[in-house]
Amino acid sequence: QVQLVESGGGLVQAGGSLRLSCAASGSIFSFNMGWYRQAPGKQRELVATITSGSRTYYADSVKGRFTISRDNAKKTAYLQMNSLKFEDTAVYYCRASFLAVREDYWGQGTQVTVSS
Repeated sequence: QVQLVESGGGLVQAGGSLRLSCAASGSIFSFNMGWYRQAPGKQRELVATITSGSRTYYADSVKGRFTISRDNAKKTAYLQMNSLKFEDTAVYYCRASFLAVREDYWGQGTQVTVSS
């Protein structure tokens, strides 16, 4: 069992930056890590993922603005968010998945609010 704790959310003006962290209670070496978000009244959507081999994927809406990274030694994944827009406002969730062994964990989320 792996527990994930997100941090780094908050209130920021449009155009600003935030860095989210996802700290795991155990090793994330073999896990794909992902960031998702859910805005009020909308479904949860994928923001970015990074595989265990550090290959990355980004939703079109965040390409060029967000960067996902990982530090396996620190058991932490990150999401650097630059040039934030009002529409980036959401609760951001971290996910650790190792589907080959049916392990899939979610954090509790951290609120990001971008004021226009």
